[in-house]
Amino acid sequence: MRRAVTTRPWLAVLVIYAASRIVSTVLLGAVFVLATAQHWTFASYRSNPTFFTFSGSWDASAYKTIAEHGYPLSLPLDSSGHVLPNPWAFLPVFPGIVRAVSSATGVGFYPAGVAAATVFGFGAALMLYRLLILRVPKRQSLFAVVLFCVGPMGFLLQTAYAESTFLFFLFAALWCLATRRYLLLVPFAVVAAFTRPGVLALALTLGVHFVVRLVASRRGRSVFPVRHMVSIVVAAAVVSVAGLAWPVIATAVTHTPDAYLDTELSWWVGFVGRRHFAPLTPWFVMATTFVGWAGILLVLVVIAAGAFWLTRRSSRALGHEVVGFTASYWLYLVAVFLPQQSLIRLMLPVAPLLGSSVFSTTRRRRITAVSLGILLQAVAVVFLWFLGYP
Repeated sequence: MRRAVTTRPWLAVLVIYAASRIVSTVLLGAVFVLATAQHWTFASYRSNPTFFTFSGSWDASAYKTIAEHGYPLSLPLDSSGHVLPNPWAFLPVFPGIVRAVSSATGVGFYPAGVAAATVFGFGAALMLYRLLILRVPKRQSLFAVVLFCVGPMGFLLQTAYAESTFLFFLFAALWCLATRRYLLLVPFAVVAAFTRPGVLALALTLGVHFVVRLVASRRGRSVFPVRHMVSIVVAAAVVSVAGLAWPVIATAVTHTPDAYLDTELSWWVGFVGRRHFAPLTPWFVMATTFVGWAGILLVLVVIAAGAFWLTRRSSRALGHEVVGFTASYWLYLVAVFLPQQSLIRLMLPVAPLLGSSVFSTTRRRRITAVSLGILLQAVAVVFLWFLGYP
């Protein structure tokens, strides 16, 4: 392993990833076998109860519908005329990839989805490593990959969800940004924009990067060529358009104004009832619904804690690209996302923070972090994947 770190770091990442897949498969498999043997009811309905369908629970059923039937031309409505949950909440890249794999191999959606997710999971782990070694030592970067792979949501890297695919393209785009390959960033970011929501945070990060480089050049610390300025502006513009395109497409196809927004809001009903959307309010709405006005203070404390974490020296050492993206992505979540059990899954894009030395300065910390990650992953498999949904 030591030689691989030096000469073939991709091999070290592959070994880590393969070992983590054994861990996740054991955890998922143990729950599946035990529940099947005891005739426990799976919270996610499966007409064909196999390990692959268990690995394709919850959102995977929507991806399967998209892969096999595409998107509905009209939105489903309840008796009161309100939009019901439907496939327009999910983006097309992952089901498109799974459909291609399924067609090429002849296997069904669920095995193809697990295979595609697992391959892209390795790609995400590798790009995370390549991003981090630009700023921190190799061993620290590799340990971040370990935490990424065995952490609470590590099992999602091999289930038929779009997360691993999105993370590969996102981390590749961040690597392009950190290495100043601005135009190469564009195709990765555009594909990511049609894989999962959240790419608007990358557009804001490009703006932060532009300002940082401009200030540095005016202070005489570096050169900021005009061609780089133009490339950043072009990249930010294209990424912004891509990040905003899906709601426009949904409206154009269904001929329904706010089709995408109404679809997303349909998932809020079970938590906070029917609400009109206003940016930067969802977290406060959720908190005040369940804990009253004290919820406002709770949200402010969480935001302050996040800001404090990003200002730590160990976080700043990861580079302004990582810090800038993390801040932008957290702002995106606060602006548009209703926080519930899916929040832990939606935190995966800020995995580069795992490169912080806070997690790896001592052997005891490393052992504790890995052990806690595996333990929490086991808990997540039971409570989020078997009993609930992530």
